[in-house]
Amino acid sequence: MASSHSSSPVPQGSSSDIFFKKEVDPSKHIRPVQSLPDVCPKEPTGDSSSLCVAPSLVADQHRWTIYHSKVNLPAALNDPRLAKRESDFFTKTWGLDFVDTEVIPSFYLPQISKEHFTIYQQEISQREKIHERCKTICPPKDTFDRTLLHTHDKSRTDLEQVPKIFMKPDFALDDSLTFNSVLPWSHFNTAGGKGSRDAASSKLLQEKLSHYLDIVEVNIAHQISLRSEAFFHAMTSQHELQDYLKKTSQAVKMLRDKIAQIDKVMCEGSLHILRLALTRNNCVKVYNKLKLMATVHQTQPTVQVLLSTSEFVGALDLIATTQEVLQQELQGIHSFRHLGSQLCELEKLIDKMMIAEFSTYSHSDLNRPLEDDCQVLEEERLVSLIFGLLKQRKLNFLEIYGEEMIITAKNIIKQCVINKVSQIEEIDTDLVVKLADQMRMLNFPQWFDLLKDIFSKFTIFLHRVKATLNIIHSVVLSVLDKNQRTRELEEISQQKNVAKDNSLDTEVAYLIHEGMFISDAFSEGELTSIAVDTTSQRNASPSSEPCSSDSVSEPECTTDSSSSKEQTSSSATPGGVDIMVSEDMKLTDLELGKLANNIQELLYNASDICHDRAVKFLTSRAKDGFLEKLNSTEFITLSRLMEAFILDTEQICGRKSMSLLGALQSQANKFVNRFHEERKTKLSLLLDNERWKQADVPAEFQDLVDCISDGKIALPEKKSGATEERKPAEVLIVEGQQYAVVGTVLLLIRIILEYCQCVDNIPSVTTDMLTRLSDLLKYFNSRSCQLVLGAGALQVVGLKTITTKNLALSSRCLQLIVHYIPVIRAHFEARLPPKQCNMLRHFDHITKDYHDHIAEISAKLVAIMDSLFDKLLSKYEVKAPVPSACFRNICKQMAKMHEAIFDLLPEEQTQMLFLRINASYKLHLKKQLSHLNVINDGGPQNGLVTADVAFYTGNLQALKGLKDLDLNMAEIWEQKR
Repeated sequence: MASSHSSSPVPQGSSSDIFFKKEVDPSKHIRPVQSLPDVCPKEPTGDSSSLCVAPSLVADQHRWTIYHSKVNLPAALNDPRLAKRESDFFTKTWGLDFVDTEVIPSFYLPQISKEHFTIYQQEISQREKIHERCKTICPPKDTFDRTLLHTHDKSRTDLEQVPKIFMKPDFALDDSLTFNSVLPWSHFNTAGGKGSRDAASSKLLQEKLSHYLDIVEVNIAHQISLRSEAFFHAMTSQHELQDYLKKTSQAVKMLRDKIAQIDKVMCEGSLHILRLALTRNNCVKVYNKLKLMATVHQTQPTVQVLLSTSEFVGALDLIATTQEVLQQELQGIHSFRHLGSQLCELEKLIDKMMIAEFSTYSHSDLNRPLEDDCQVLEEERLVSLIFGLLKQRKLNFLEIYGEEMIITAKNIIKQCVINKVSQIEEIDTDLVVKLADQMRMLNFPQWFDLLKDIFSKFTIFLHRVKATLNIIHSVVLSVLDKNQRTRELEEISQQKNVAKDNSLDTEVAYLIHEGMFISDAFSEGELTSIAVDTTSQRNASPSSEPCSSDSVSEPECTTDSSSSKEQTSSSATPGGVDIMVSEDMKLTDLELGKLANNIQELLYNASDICHDRAVKFLTSRAKDGFLEKLNSTEFITLSRLMEAFILDTEQICGRKSMSLLGALQSQANKFVNRFHEERKTKLSLLLDNERWKQADVPAEFQDLVDCISDGKIALPEKKSGATEERKPAEVLIVEGQQYAVVGTVLLLIRIILEYCQCVDNIPSVTTDMLTRLSDLLKYFNSRSCQLVLGAGALQVVGLKTITTKNLALSSRCLQLIVHYIPVIRAHFEARLPPKQCNMLRHFDHITKDYHDHIAEISAKLVAIMDSLFDKLLSKYEVKAPVPSACFRNICKQMAKMHEAIFDLLPEEQTQMLFLRINASYKLHLKKQLSHLNVINDGGPQNGLVTADVAFYTGNLQALKGLKDLDLNMAEIWEQKR
C-alpha cells in the first residue's frame, strides 16, 4: 500500500470512479490529510519511515512491541467514577475483606481546579477545531451502519472456531511441539495396517485446515472492504500531496538561490573581514601566550641570579607571580607540568637559606668587636632578610636571635676574664687551668676593674641589640601600617562601588526609556573600565617586560596576577634605609602586633640575659666568701657600680631587670649582717671595758658632731694637719650644750653615723639598716643599764663601787643619744619607702626606753641621798650645839653630791635633782621631828631645829647653781590642829 514520490498507483483520469468525480481543492484538503491517523489509527499512513513502526512476524517476532501489552480484567473494570464498587464481583476473587476505604488526600499534591486547565484549553482549542473539521470529512466508526456491527459479530463468531494456537504471536511450525499439535504424526502413519482409517483422518484434517483458511480469508476480505473508502481516499490525498511537495520544493529552491546571491553580495565580504579580525586576535593571544611562556621559562635562572645576590624577597615575589600565572593563564600547558612543583621545592630551599642567612647575620652582628660603634651591620641585608621571613611566615627567627644573644653574653664574660688574667703576671695559667680559678686569684681592685669592663661591654652589647631590634620593629610596623591602609582603601572602594551601583540603576532606567540594548551598553562600559584598570596596573608594574608596539597593546601584554603583586608602599628605617612593602604579605594584624610585642620582649630578655650572666659571675667569685669580706668602702663602690649598670640597662631596654638587683640585695643583706655584727661586737667590747669615767673629746669627734649640727649626717673628711694640733676637749659641745661623755658613747656616735652613711650609699638596705640600728641602740641602753644601774661593771671591769658620778655620766651619755634620735629618725624617714614608714615607730620605742632609763638613774641618785637621810636623821636629837653633827654630815654629803654631778649634768637638771633630794630630806626630817614631838611652838627645841635648818639651807644655797633654789623649809612642821 505504500507509494513513492515518483509514481502513483492510482490513475488520475478515471471519471467513472466515484472518489474522483469532484474536483479537489488543494487549499481545502491539506489539513484533512493530516488527520488521517485519527480516522484510521490502526492503518499505517504517511511516509515510508512511518511504516517501520508496524510489527513484522518475521523480523519482530522475538521483540516486545505495543501489541504485547495486557491489562487484567479487575483493573479494566475498576471504574473510579463509581460511588461504590459492586462487592459481589470482586469479592469472588479478592475475598470478603475487600471494602472501600477513604483515601486521605496527600499533603504534597495541590488542589486541582478548572483554572489549572485554562492554559491547556487555550493551547488545544486550535487543534480541536481542526479535528472537528476532519470528522466532517471522515466520520468516525461509531456512525457506521448498525449492520456492520452485526457482520462484525458474525465474523468474530467464525474466528472463534479457529484454534487459539494459530492466533499466537510466536506461532512457528519449526517448533516440534507446535508442529505435532497442528499436524499429528498419527494421521500420516500408514504402515501400521490402518490404511483406510488413517487416510480418512488425514483427509478430515486437511478439510479442517482449509476451513480455517477460508474463515480467515473471508474476515480479511471483510476488513478490506470496510476500509476500502479510507484506502482510496488516502491514495488520492497522497497524489495531491506529491503535487504540493513538488511545488514547495521548487519554491524552496528559488528561495535558496536568492539567499545565496544575497549572501555572496552583502554578507560574504563582511564575514570574511570579521573572520580575519578574529584570526588576528587569536594570533595576538597566541603570541602573547608564547611571550608569557618565554618569560616563565626564564624564572628559574632569574631566581638563581637573585639568590646569588641574596635578593630573597625578589626571588620569592618572582616565584609567587610565576605560580599564579601558571595556575591562571598557563594552566594545562604540557611543557610546564613540572614547573609548579619545582618552584615549590625552590621556595622551600629559599626558606632554609633565609633561616641560615639570618643565623649567620646574627652571629656576625653580635660577635663583632665590642667598641663604641653601635651601628647596625649591613642594614639593607637585614631588612631584606626580615621581609623574606615575614613573607614566608617564618616567625621563629626571633628565637634564633635570642639563642645567639645567650651565646654572645657568655663569650663576652669569658673573653673579658681571659684578657684580664693575661695582664697579671702573678697568675700562672699553667698551674691554674680553670678560668674560674684564675679569676678567683684576682684581688678586689683587679676584680673590680674586670667587672667594670664586663658591664661596659654588656652596655655596648645591649645598644647593638636594641639598634638591630629597632630595625626589625620598624619593618614589622611598616607592614602593619600597609595592611591598615590597604583595608582603608578597600572600604573606600566599597563605598564607591555602592555609589556606582546607584548611578547604574539610573542609567538602566534611561537606557530602557531610550530603547537601547542594555547588554551592549554594559559590555562597552565594562570593557572600557577593564582596559583602563589593566593599563594602569601594567604601567605600575616594574617587573613586566615592554611589549612590541607592532603586535600587542599594553593591556594584553602582561597578566593581572603579576601586576597586582607589585604594588608597594615605601617607608624608612631608623637608619635611613627605604622599606618597600608589598601587598602580598600573608600576616594578619594580630600576628604582626604579637610579633612586635615579641620583639620588645626580646629586648627585655637581652637585658635579663646580661643580668643573669653578671649574677653567675658574682656567684662564682663569692664562693670563697670574697664578697662578704669586703670592707664598707669596697662594698659601697661595688654596689654603686652595680646600681649604675642596672640603671643603664633600664634606660636602654625600658624595663628594670631584677636578677642582678636581687643578687645585689642578697649581698647587701650579708654585708649588713656582717656590718652590724662587727659594730655590735665592737660596742660590746667597748662597754665591757668601759670604766664610766669622763673621757676627753678628740677634735675629730667634735668636728663630727658639728657636721651633724649643720644637717649633714656623714663622716667628715679627715684633715691631715689641723686635727693634730688641736688638743682634746673635756666636754662635747652639741648645739651650745656641754656633754660630759665616756669614750664608748663617742665611738657609738661614730658608729651611728656609719649606719646613716651606709644607708646613703646603699639605699636598698635602708630597712635592714634601720632594724639593725634600732637593735644597736637598744643593746647600748640595756647593756649600759646592766653595767651601771645593775652594777654589772663591778664584776666586768672591776670597779669597787658605782658612784653618783658614774650614774650622772651614764645619764648624760643617754641624753646625748636621745638628742640625736630625732635627727636619725628624720634621716631614715627621708629614705624609707612610704609603705615602710611605720617602721619609724622603733625610734619612738627607743626614745621612751632611754627616757625611762634616765628617769631610773635620777631616781637612783635620789634614792642614794634618801637612804643617807634616813640613816643620819634617824639619830638626830634636838640639842646643842648648833649646828648639830647630823646636819653637818648632811651638808657635807650634799656638797659631795653637788661636786660629783654639777660638772656632768646641766644646771637645770642639777636644780631639779636637788629639789627632789630636798623633798626627800624634808620628808625624813618631818618624820623625825614628829617622832621627837618637836613642834613649831617657838620653844627652845623649835629654836634649835630652826637653827639647824637655817644652817642646811645656807650651805645648800651656797652651792654653785643652787642659789635661787626654793627650798620651802616650812613644810617640815606638822600643821596645828
